[in-house]
Amino acid sequence: MSRSPSLPDRPTLDVDPDSPPEERLSALKSHYEEILAVHDQLDDQLESVRDHQQELRERVEELQRENETLKTASLYIATVEDLNEDGAILKQHGNNQEVLTDVGSRLHDKLEVGDRVAINDSFAVQRVLDDETDARAQAMEVDESPTVEYKDIGGLEDELREVREAVEDPLLKPEMFDEVGVEPPSGVLLHGPPGTGKTMMAKAVANETDATFIKMAGSELVQKFIGEGSRLVRDLFDLAEQKEPSIIFIDEIDAVASKRTDSKTSGDAEVQRTMMQLLSEMDGFDERGDVRIIAATNRFDMLDEAILRPGRFDRLIEVPNPDEDARAHILDIHTRGMNLAEAVDYDALAGKTEGFSGAQLESLTTEAGMFAIRDGRDTVTMQDFDDALEKITESEENDSPGHAAYVQ
Repeated sequence: MSRSPSLPDRPTLDVDPDSPPEERLSALKSHYEEILAVHDQLDDQLESVRDHQQELRERVEELQRENETLKTASLYIATVEDLNEDGAILKQHGNNQEVLTDVGSRLHDKLEVGDRVAINDSFAVQRVLDDETDARAQAMEVDESPTVEYKDIGGLEDELREVREAVEDPLLKPEMFDEVGVEPPSGVLLHGPPGTGKTMMAKAVANETDATFIKMAGSELVQKFIGEGSRLVRDLFDLAEQKEPSIIFIDEIDAVASKRTDSKTSGDAEVQRTMMQLLSEMDGFDERGDVRIIAATNRFDMLDEAILRPGRFDRLIEVPNPDEDARAHILDIHTRGMNLAEAVDYDALAGKTEGFSGAQLESLTTEAGMFAIRDGRDTVTMQDFDDALEKITESEENDSPGHAAYVQ
């Protein structure tokens, strides 16, 4: 505890009654000023004591709340799996244990299958929780109207056509599939090196169909606590249903759908539970209306066979690094808004950038612009592109941290 502040010394008046009146008056003035100074000090100390008193009062209230919490029995979250005359079948979150518990008639009338409830140690339902989508699901990247257009994608005409057939046509022309008598492809899996335009293709299709674009990284589906990953998958598809027509884009799907092993660790088991929930949602998503699924991975070789079987991802589309003609087209796209000198030769640059991804080519144009800005010019020349290419190539050869920025 902090010590109480010490009080200032009390001023004393020492005046010789036989001294001249001027000296006595001067002494009285000095004494008065000392009294005012002490008064100000006491005011400051009083204010400080009041602040300290308020802090102690808030601390006492906080300790009282903690004490009440410690004396209150913990509640657990469960989901209503089924309702019958005997009561409710609940599945407790975390251990997936199912129990049959009795509920009163008044509460029984309020419950519905799928409701989330709070239960005590005896599995008695204490209250029905609000039916809110997981806050993490709401935090997913939800783009109501992506701005990427087909003309912004270069060198992927064949791949884009296949994606459009599997995603765009079922949303815009469902009657065509009814007339032919076939089911549209269930999902599209894009695989290939990083930075080749997989996310851009998904956004462009969402823009063309006026669909909500919901993006989730596979690594975000792998949760620390048992059952959370599965619940997040359910919330992902529920959110897509609420926002339909919608496109679910799962990036880095290999993080949650890698090949199963014999490992018995809790972490691996949770990843497998999350994958099984994902497979279950994909198997039933055709009943959800206008919801289409696109996934992407840089590690196609790591995926489990269950995720690749027909009926889940019917279209497996490889998105490779662009060839020379495609690189020239991509450079043209990324320099549309740049002030270029007439000597800039896209074909020559395309020939010098073999093995570059679309993202690396975009970085090349940005770096060329930076060279022009550094020299105080408003026109980007071919020499700027050559200097930028040399800089990127050196970073790649040295395996520097800067190279990682280009290959993401």
